[in-house]
Amino acid sequence: MQKLRNLRTTQQRTIILEELRNRKDHPSADEIFSRVRKRLPRISLGTVYRNLEILTQLGEIQELKLSGSLKRYDWNPNKHYHIRCVNCDRVENAPIAPLNQIEDDLYQATVFEIIGHNLEFTGLCPDCTQKDQETRQPPRASRP
Repeated sequence: MQKLRNLRTTQQRTIILEELRNRKDHPSADEIFSRVRKRLPRISLGTVYRNLEILTQLGEIQELKLSGSLKRYDWNPNKHYHIRCVNCDRVENAPIAPLNQIEDDLYQATVFEIIGHNLEFTGLCPDCTQKDQETRQPPRASRP
């Protein structure tokens, strides 16, 4: 980790971080790549992946490993939870504070050194809920 702390800030890393911070969603590396490429046409996907890994290790961003989806990235490195739509894979921040008491309780009950926990909520986003309701409604009777 010390080696990473001594890395110089590159234009590529700065732009990747800017693009991630300008988003409200939690994009995949491919989505970040397509945005960054508009500003740096010669950047490679591999460079984006490497820099996302470095930014994660530095604690500048958070890598999300959610079930059933691609790795996604969050500009907010602080501990918080997410909600994932099981239909379209949309990911949003959960509007609740982290449950630190769970880690504290487990720390007292085990010999493991607890370094964190992951909690993922799943459901249907508003768009998918609406589409689901529209497909469930019976057809309207035609007028004579």
